[in-house]
Amino acid sequence: MRRKLAAGNWKMNGLTAQLAEVEALCAAHPSPSVDLLIAPPATLVSSMVVTASDHALDVAGQDCHPESSGAHTGDISAEMLKDAGASHVILGHSERREDHNESDDIVRRKTRAALDAGLKVVICIGESLEEREAANTLDIIAGQLAGSLPDVLTGENTVIAYEPIWAIGTGKVPTLAQISEVHTFIRAKLEARYGEGVGRSIRLLYGGSVKPANASDIFAVPDVDGALVGGASLKAEDFSAIIKALENAA
Repeated sequence: MRRKLAAGNWKMNGLTAQLAEVEALCAAHPSPSVDLLIAPPATLVSSMVVTASDHALDVAGQDCHPESSGAHTGDISAEMLKDAGASHVILGHSERREDHNESDDIVRRKTRAALDAGLKVVICIGESLEEREAANTLDIIAGQLAGSLPDVLTGENTVIAYEPIWAIGTGKVPTLAQISEVHTFIRAKLEARYGEGVGRSIRLLYGGSVKPANASDIFAVPDVDGALVGGASLKAEDFSAIIKALENAA
């Protein structure tokens, strides 16, 4: 059985004072029956690692550079994240793909760098509204899977997050049938490429306007192993409600 995962992406939000939300979250879930992960901004990675050190909460980076070091002002390597105490890194998020023109090839290179550094990866894929309306969703997803994933990975070190771009931060959510279609498709593609054992072991998260009000319905969809949560992960009360919904679905 794949263990469920509730992951939060704080994006460019969070100052030191907001670590109080992490403390409250950890206090509310001293022995969670699902895995918990938060990706704060880089400035809070080390501090959050300390805050969560005695709790069942892992900390992730939001991105890493494909090189281990060098003249790349403002960038952070996978080794640096590992050194700061992070266990995971989010890669290929649509905001990185769009704002920084990250291609599937760049995401794959970053993934290799992260895995080589001993980090686990959460690789994001998803279609735009135009692609959805043109009925190109599955073609886009297939291309991103083929281009963004390296040839060797495992269910232990890799998580795939399906985040339809048009649902991120908009309040719009695909129908449960649409989520099911894409997750079933992803699972089949993973099994075909990596074999049934590895393909079935990789956790698939849904992301895109996940909130306490819709979490239970989303988690009831087959092959949804958890969520990558944006805004709702910033407040302990909201994220806790989503975690409880996932625990009930586990």
